Amino acid sequence: MTQTSPRIDLGRTIRAMRRRADLSQRELAEKSGVPQATIARIESGRAVDPRFRTIEALVAAVQGRIVMSVPTVNGGREVGGGTEAEPVGHGVVGEGGQKTCGLPAVPHDELRDAVGRRYPAHLDAWPVHEPKDWPGAWWADWYNLPPERWPLPLPEATYERNRGYRDRRRRAERVRREFSVRQVIEPGRSATSWRFVAELPDGELVGELRAHERTLHLAYGGDESVWPRDLVLDGVLVAGEHRRLGVGRGLLDALLRRMAEVRIGTVSGIAEGPGVNFLAACGFRIAAHRPLAMCLALPVSPGPGPPPSGR
Repeated sequence: MTQTSPRIDLGRTIRAMRRRADLSQRELAEKSGVPQATIARIESGRAVDPRFRTIEALVAAVQGRIVMSVPTVNGGREVGGGTEAEPVGHGVVGEGGQKTCGLPAVPHDELRDAVGRRYPAHLDAWPVHEPKDWPGAWWADWYNLPPERWPLPLPEATYERNRGYRDRRRRAERVRREFSVRQVIEPGRSATSWRFVAELPDGELVGELRAHERTLHLAYGGDESVWPRDLVLDGVLVAGEHRRLGVGRGLLDALLRRMAEVRIGTVSGIAEGPGVNFLAACGFRIAAHRPLAMCLALPVSPGPGPPPSGR
């Protein structure tokens, strides 16, 4: 007995491939020559059996390929088979007896607007719970209004049409999800110098932390073994476009884990501006017995001409 291979979910696959290519239905229609109405019917499942040439044109428009495999017989049992839409460089996965393209599914497919329609697949839609979740709530940044005073009703979900903002948002999600932290041990560098880096899988550096151990016995005298080991935080640097993604916190957490491993119980640092809030959020407290960062500014009156020669 021959079992029928499970069919690929064309609607879900086309939506996922369109999102990967960052194309709206209208843009995909222009690139493929397939009417937008046909694309909408395929994605919604209303086109039960679209023509092969139609699917071929849609897949080619997003630089994908269609792979066909012939089933083989192993001991009287059919193995493999079927037709698969596959983007270049990505495999095909099957879950729960369903075949689908090996692309991430559209994350907001379950969201619907007021009339039950899906939000555009190539955009990033998200639910709206309070004004800060909605870009249309321009008034939320300046006024702390109770719900009964909101000038506009909040939608159940929203999305961002600006492509540059979309790209930055997706890039931020990738960095938050994929960055990892490791301690760097460099030949020739003193063992009392600590360095941690945060990087992406492709090796791109997104943050760095440096610290050093203080040798208290040199300052206060006595046997080195009686003084507790102490760390000074030299700096936590995070690339500007990757801030507020948890990179700095990940670097500091790695430092604290390493401190616990080698039984160092104290780390101190000098911060200013946003760095103060960052260290406070990570558990640092102002220590009165530590030196303070201080500055002396001399009065200088800028003159219109060059400085005197000193003659």
